[in-house]
Amino acid sequence: MADDKLWLQRREFLSQAFGAAPTVIFLGGTLATHGDEAHAQSPASQDAYKPNFFSAEEWAFINAAVDRLIPSNEDGPGGVELGVPEFIDRQMDTGYGHGEFWYMSGPFHPEAEPTLGYQLRFTPRELYRAAIADVDIWCNKVHGKTFGALDGANRDEVLTLLQKGRIELATIARPAEFFLQLLANTKEGYFADPMYGGNRNMGAWKMIGFPGSRADYADWITQPGKVYPLGPVSIQGEKA
Repeated sequence: MADDKLWLQRREFLSQAFGAAPTVIFLGGTLATHGDEAHAQSPASQDAYKPNFFSAEEWAFINAAVDRLIPSNEDGPGGVELGVPEFIDRQMDTGYGHGEFWYMSGPFHPEAEPTLGYQLRFTPRELYRAAIADVDIWCNKVHGKTFGALDGANRDEVLTLLQKGRIELATIARPAEFFLQLLANTKEGYFADPMYGGNRNMGAWKMIGFPGSRADYADWITQPGKVYPLGPVSIQGEKA
């Protein structure tokens, strides 16, 4: 895939992040072929943030996966750079992470058609914990390494297989469900207000020209194609 096509795909993917769910698309692509193999093997983690929910092994997985789903390139900052792993970790201790807003009383039918909705017995935090362990076991069997220790090309392959449901996991009957949650949480963290841990310094908002929580930008709604010049404002009043 040519670089300009990758950047276009990235821009379209991020601009439409809260639209229809994409099919078989993530942004790792050819990043590892840019000569930055060290970055592909060890994505920059968030040294100042210590995860509250994820273990060290799980944290390595989250950083590695987010790094491939939304990598850094000339078009804009990546998910790890903008603090998406912190966002995901913090969400695991919320009502969302505990499944407080989900119907979790069963019965569960993982063999049912996807059109019938989520059919697993796991809350989001339980799904992360079980699926990461399963994926690391699979990666060790196939590649001799955990997911976080793989190079970029192999990570992309694993993520693609997960999305297509072609990896058999020990405890997760529908591995594609885990990929969908991981992808959704990654996009949410990338574009959420910085108060939730992601979108550090409103980097994603600046990239797409989103004004954030400014009180009034109605004049610009009727000027399509023009760059919004004032920069975004966060819920807590921070300006970028």
